[in-house]
Amino acid sequence: MSAELSPIRILSVDDHPVLRQGVAALVGGQADMSLVAEAPTGREAIQQFRAHHPDVTLMDLQMPEMNGLDAMIPIRDEFPEARIIVLTTYAGDAQVLRALKAGARAYLLKNSLHKELLETIRAVHAGKRALSAEASYQLAEHATDDALTPAEVRVLRLIAEGNGNKEIAAQLSISEETVKGQVRNILSKLGANDRTHAAMIGLKRGIIEF
Repeated sequence: MSAELSPIRILSVDDHPVLRQGVAALVGGQADMSLVAEAPTGREAIQQFRAHHPDVTLMDLQMPEMNGLDAMIPIRDEFPEARIIVLTTYAGDAQVLRALKAGARAYLLKNSLHKELLETIRAVHAGKRALSAEASYQLAEHATDDALTPAEVRVLRLIAEGNGNKEIAAQLSISEETVKGQVRNILSKLGANDRTHAAMIGLKRGIIEF
């Protein structure tokens, strides 16, 4: 078989068997694609990539043992030419940016699997990049926002875990006044009404995660 006719070799990474079965069914019906391997965790994704050298990898983000972002980084370090499509249920702008910075060529939502996946696989294999409409909207919506500092992200994460200012100060070894100042900054930057609202926004946008 000539290089021109060689099918696009695909690695599917997701901890949900039903999703992987859906991908396998979609890919199986395409003459120009071949599913060469599957993995249920980020750690196994690295092993399967090394074993099969796929042309395109479909990568879930939320997985046990090692998430998709943590798997992408060593894959891209070892194989800079790796072409990875993030396939997730989360469209938060902070998460999209992290994925793109980690080397993702495309970011798709799982609810658009049947409409956009095959077209995106072909586009990424051809060297193009792609974002779902929702991911693009989220990036544009928050493009001019003031980003939280790493210290503020740590405080927001502890707020989301239910800690008060005193507990946060103790855990981070800073003064309670410093925490109060950071909380004010967080509420202002996120446009949040209160601490609970800030935590919800942080989770929705992918700034923090559980």
